[in-house]
Order: sequence, then structure tokens, then C-alpha cells
Amino acid sequence: MDKSYRLGVDVGGTFTDLTLVDEHDGRVHTLKLPTTPAEPATAILQGIDAICRRGGVPVSSVRQFVHGTTLATNTIIERSGVPTGLLVTKGFRDVLEIGRLRLPSTTNFYGDKAIPLVPRKWVAEIGERLLGDGRVYAKLDPAEVRAAVQRLVGQGIQAIAVCFLHSYKNAEHERQAVALIREEFPQLFASASHEVLSQQREYERALVTVFTAYIGRRMEGYLARLQQGLRDKGLTTKFFVTRSNGGMMTADTAALSAASTLLSGPAAGVIGAAYIGKLAGFERLITLDMGGTSADVAVINREVEFSTENQVGDFPVIMTAVDISSIGAGGGSIAWVDSAQVLKVGPQSAGSEPGPACYGRGGQHPTVTDAYVTLGLIDPSRFLGGEMPLQPDLAHRALTRLGVQLELSPVSTAESILEVTTAKMYAQFSPLMARKGFDPRDFTLLAHGGAGPTHIFMLARELGVRQVIIPPSPGTLCALGGVVADIRSDFVKTVYRNTHETTADQLEGEFLELEKRAKSWFLSEVRGGELTAQHYLLRTADMRYLGQAFEINVALPSKIGDLREVLEAFHARYLAIYGYSDADATVELVNIRSTVVGVVPKPRLSWDRQSYRPGGRKGSTASREIQFDHKPWVARVFDRSDLAPDASFEGPAIVEQYDTTTFVPPGFVVTADRHGNLIGTSV
Repeated sequence: MDKSYRLGVDVGGTFTDLTLVDEHDGRVHTLKLPTTPAEPATAILQGIDAICRRGGVPVSSVRQFVHGTTLATNTIIERSGVPTGLLVTKGFRDVLEIGRLRLPSTTNFYGDKAIPLVPRKWVAEIGERLLGDGRVYAKLDPAEVRAAVQRLVGQGIQAIAVCFLHSYKNAEHERQAVALIREEFPQLFASASHEVLSQQREYERALVTVFTAYIGRRMEGYLARLQQGLRDKGLTTKFFVTRSNGGMMTADTAALSAASTLLSGPAAGVIGAAYIGKLAGFERLITLDMGGTSADVAVINREVEFSTENQVGDFPVIMTAVDISSIGAGGGSIAWVDSAQVLKVGPQSAGSEPGPACYGRGGQHPTVTDAYVTLGLIDPSRFLGGEMPLQPDLAHRALTRLGVQLELSPVSTAESILEVTTAKMYAQFSPLMARKGFDPRDFTLLAHGGAGPTHIFMLARELGVRQVIIPPSPGTLCALGGVVADIRSDFVKTVYRNTHETTADQLEGEFLELEKRAKSWFLSEVRGGELTAQHYLLRTADMRYLGQAFEINVALPSKIGDLREVLEAFHARYLAIYGYSDADATVELVNIRSTVVGVVPKPRLSWDRQSYRPGGRKGSTASREIQFDHKPWVARVFDRSDLAPDASFEGPAIVEQYDTTTFVPPGFVVTADRHGNLIGTSV
């Protein structure tokens, strides 16, 4: 029988990661190579050749290709999308300028206002109008739409977003407008708010619609080029892209809904972490994905947590996504001294080009990775399996320059950088857990990303967390997350009524209507037979007490038989978050949500320990001098490929493997389990 494989790819700011899984025996192959920022597809296509060659696998045997991408996020942050116009209802031209009228920081009265992606001159008012209940007050005039778009095209726009008032209640005017644009102006990429996010909140809805138009043309071109490159290599399977909600969709769908990929890569990492954790018997996890640019934190409280309050760059995003908080502290984060002579780390990153000073690519600024190398935590000759040797003298030189400003030696400067990085993580991590009502000591920390295992035990000491998991291949876990992701999409409808004015039957009817859309979407995604999956539906609602400005998301039963069940679920959720609830208060239903999940069969993973042999020294246990906690230590050094199940050792120790280095400080004992994980426990 011919073997078939799944290939997951994650493009990060510094490295592009690939994971190849044999669907028959679950054997896993991994690869990391530097990202090519100018054209991310270049590194992907090079990586496919390399990983298939390394595994002895014909490219044509890959039956599923799943891609996690940072293209949408980077386009928003860098503001590198195409010139975009916006059509709005007359009187609402300043919707993007006004925003939510909130200060970016409540303690800083001098914060700068976010500059909209669409300048005011490219926002056109259309004289249509709907009432709050969706009834037509003023009809849409197609000639007015045509003239407005012609004017914007003359000013150089290449994409257009349409967001009319109350279109979440009645989308007819938007449908007419976007149909006219697509027929008469085919050169434009057009998006309409009812297609992207059919719910209330004018600013946020307009913003997501603008995101889709602003990114769409670039995403469409990138995916088309990548897909052609895959075909040229003989890979003809259906092409999937991971999305912010932890699921995946076809590349064709991703090209039309680019905004849903804004947290694509980090979300896949959380899905991979949840899968690894459950296999090992851990259901309450805090994941730390520390890459080259940032550290992403997520909480898995038996199930992955989701949120509709996310931030990308300067902008809020209310689309459902895996609940991830980003901390500007990664392996490539630059250390610097501010005007008060205080050492800071990040948020600026050296990225992959030029990268940390020790990369030898022209980087002059000291980074967290330079500190690891200088303190002996990373062996420069074995970085990335010896395929990318580092230059410790350049790291030392960069730290010397920074140390002059701090009046510290290079080694003391390196220690200070790690201490500041850990403190920065702790300072942002603790309030995050408090807001969620969780005590981190009740959870197990799971590290992934290239720098996560190097730093995770330092953070665990600060938080008082007793247990840490290092997965078999932490540096490529986001790519693995794509391999084990399900097909998933979220649908929302604004209903806006209080529970005294609705019945269980009415609410059930609203959900059934929404679920028709969800099922239709799912069937279109799996059409063609390349991937089949059973599916199920989840119901939630955004609810609040009457008079409140914001709502909480509440999980609901699969059938609404009694409205009391809905109210009980809301009061219980409110109590869990805020510590109190009011059973006598009037409750409002704002939005209802239906999520369709197509369950993709999961391969049984079989980690070949030789696949993460770090290269260089062959299989021997060694030791080396390191500097930590302001004193020298002799740390034992292990090849991870030599650590059989039940192997155990104490810190200080270093575990080297192809995709990362794990540093275990004094005070922890580490044991290898039968799934290939390293479990660290404080003593």
C-alpha cells in the first residue's frame, strides 16, 4: 500500500517550520529553515524539498497540506496592504476616525490615536439608509455607488470595502453594492461586512471588512503563487490554511476571508499544544510559544479558550479566535538602554534578517539569543542541528557595547537581559491570569517555539508553577498544530433582545437558521473528497445584564428546550468571571453564535528519537560551564535522542535537539515519558 503523509507548515518572523507525518505509522519528521520575508513561499518550497528528501518521501505522497501564515498580521502591522476605499452610509464617513473614543492606555493622556488603514479621502458616503430593525428608510441608488467607486478608482484604490448601517439586520443594500462592484470593476478586490462579520458594532464591523479588502489582494496573490509552486513539485492535494479560531479552511476560502487568518500561526500552536497535552494526560495547561519576535501565552482549561476581543497592531479584532496574549519578548528581541539608563528588552526584534548578532548576518544589536549563547545555555556549534552555527564572538561584542552603557561586564549584561525578559513576561502574565480568574499554580506550563524550552523554567520559578512540559519537537509545534487541526468556522447573528421578550422556540429557530449556513459552509469546504470528516455544531451566545455596555460569551446546550437553561448558564459564567451574579436582573441576548467543527481523523504520532538528534557530537553525555543566577555552574548536557522513557535527571542541565535547546535550572527534576515529552517538576 502506498504511504500517505500530512504536511504542516508554519511561517514565523524568524523561521519557517515544517512537520511531516506518516498517516500509517504516525512517524514524524521536522525541519526548520530561515524565513524569507520578501517572499515567504520561497522558504516553504525549499523546505518541502528538504523535508521530503530527509524522510525519503516522494512529494506526491503528501495527501494533506496545511499552512499557518503571518502574512495577514504582518500586512496590518507593517501597513503594507493595497490602497483601499470604503463605502459607508451617508453621515458615517468618520466611522474609522472616531473608532471607540478610548485612550490606548488609561494612564497615559498623551497616547497617539491609531491612524486608520483607509484615509478619510478614500471613504465615500452613499445615500442609502436602513432602520435599526432592518426596514428600508432610503433605497440604494446604483448610479451613486457606480460614481463613488469610479471616483475612488481614479484616486488609485485597488480594493474596496462596503459597510452600511444595520446591514447585520438586512444585507440587501450591501449585496446590491458589492455585486455591482464585482461586475463592473472586476480589477478591484471587494468585501462586504455581511459576508465577513454580520453583527452589530459599526466600527469593529467596518474595521474587519477593511482588513479583508486591505489584505485580500496580497493574500490572494501569495496563495496563488504558492499553490502553483506546489503543483510544480507534484503536490496536487487540496491546500488548507489555518485560521485564528484554531481550525482550518481551504486556500480558496482563505483568499476571500484573509482577516480570519490574523492569528493563524499562534492559534495552530495552541491546538498542537492541547493535542500533545491530552495525549500525555494534562488537561490544564498554560502554553508559552516563544519564537524569535514574541512570546504568545494561552490557557487551556480542559478545552482551548476562545475570545472575541483580540488586538492586532493598533486595532481591535472582534472575530472569534483562540484566546492568545502576546508579549514582546522573543529570542530575537533587542536589548537596549532607555533615556533613564534602564535596561529594556523588546518589543523591537532583530527577526531573521539580519537576526541576532550571533547569526553573523550583520546584526549589531544584542538580543535574548545572544545572551543565551554568552551564558553557555546554547551551544553555538549545534544550533539548528549544526546546520546554522552561531558566532559567539559577535554576541560577546554586541553585549560588550551594551554593557559599557550599563557599566556591566558582557556576562553580567547577558544575565540582566534574561532577568528583564523573565520579569517582563511575569509582569504581563500575572494580570492576564487574574483577569481570567485562574491561579497559574493550578496549571502545567507547556513550552514551544524555538526559544520556549530555553526560557520556560525561568518563568516557572517566577510564577511558582511546579510542573513544566517540553513536547518532543517544541520548535515546530505550530506546524504540527496544522496537521491535527479540524475544519472549523464561526457564524454569528445579532438578535438584540432581552430574555423577557423571547421564547425558547424563537431562540431555537434563530439557531437553526444560523446552523443552516454553518452546514452549507462545511459541505463546500470538504467537497471533492480529498478530505472527509464528520462534523458537529456548537452553540454560544453573547449575553449581558440590561444596561451593561459589553457582554460575555456563554456556552449553550445543543437544543433550547427551556429558556431557564440559558439564564442559568449565563449566571454561572458571570459568577465564575466576576465572583457574583444577580439572578433577578434582566438579561439581554446580543449575539448568537454557531460553530461548525469538521473532525479530521488524527494520526497516532510516533516520535523517532533519532529525528531530533542535534547533530555534531554523537550520542554522548557531556557537561559544560554555564553562568546562571550570578554564579558559575557545571551543567550536564544531553542529546534528547538518548533520553529513553523514564530517563530522569536534575538541573542544572541542558537538553539539546535539532529544533531547540532546553535549559533546566537547579531545583527541577526532569523525567521523559512514553509519549516523548520531558516533564519537569520542582523539588
